[in-house]
Amino acid sequence: MDRLANKVAIVFGAGPNIGGTIAHFLAREGASVVVSDISLAAAEETVDFIRSRGFIGHAVQGNATIEADVRRIVAETVATYGRVDVAVNMAGRVHFCHLLDMDMDDWNESVLSFPTAGLLTTRYTAQAMIEGGHGGSIIHLLSTAAHFGEADATAYTSSKAALLSFARSAAMDLAHYGIRVNTVTPCSMEHQLWTLMRDEVLDPEWQRPDRGGFYSRDDYLKMLPLGRFPRASDLAWATVFLASDEAEIITGIDIPVDAGLRHKYPTWTPGDHTGANIRDFVAKTRITRFGEPQEKLIPEPAPAANAETDPISQEK
Repeated sequence: MDRLANKVAIVFGAGPNIGGTIAHFLAREGASVVVSDISLAAAEETVDFIRSRGFIGHAVQGNATIEADVRRIVAETVATYGRVDVAVNMAGRVHFCHLLDMDMDDWNESVLSFPTAGLLTTRYTAQAMIEGGHGGSIIHLLSTAAHFGEADATAYTSSKAALLSFARSAAMDLAHYGIRVNTVTPCSMEHQLWTLMRDEVLDPEWQRPDRGGFYSRDDYLKMLPLGRFPRASDLAWATVFLASDEAEIITGIDIPVDAGLRHKYPTWTPGDHTGANIRDFVAKTRITRFGEPQEKLIPEPAPAANAETDPISQEK
């Protein structure tokens, strides 16, 4: 606790999964947190949760790919809390499509989205830090797509790779101001089991799609040396570290939060040796919201009614 005491953070991107969890963990460590999202309702939901835990938060609506919005969000943060010390950005448009079927409007919007949000959030928060006479920490969330080729994902991989290169260069531009720029890379996340991939793991009628770039959750799980998908809380802890003074000498790096996926030998499939499978994993998984475990993903079956009377239960 108090690793971020007296610091002010902006989180660009809200919701009960990644953005909201990061905002919660920053606030729990003592930061005053401004939560922005294209949806004001999402930002307010996150801030309501933060305040319900006794921490400090402020909601604001805005699109991190629009310059006027980012400028306004940063200005409102300074007006509300007096400074900006930390910025966390995850904004952009995810688009999957085979390159032969790519629509140019989709390409332009998707490829530009992540590096544009990276530029705007970095530029305006850095300016606020410089004007305040102090350094700070800027953190961008990537994806394994930033580091590898992925079928059906030319737009997404291009956009995330551009954000990675941008962050490295921004770290050099801002170093002499005492402003650090780093990135965090997750692989496929646990919360996708009850969001984007819900049908795959919960619908008994689900059929594997006939698409060249498809890989199942079971395929993915078997590739993870540590045997589980990263949670939003795992990303939040990495972000807290990079935001804190513990990382004051660290800039221009990427932290992989991926259960060892990036650095394993490509053809090795750990799950073939451990017996990892998605059915067993899902059976043990709890839904999380804002980093806190909630109900089981698959509810426990109700106990069968015993037709016979238990004589012991009749004793008083």
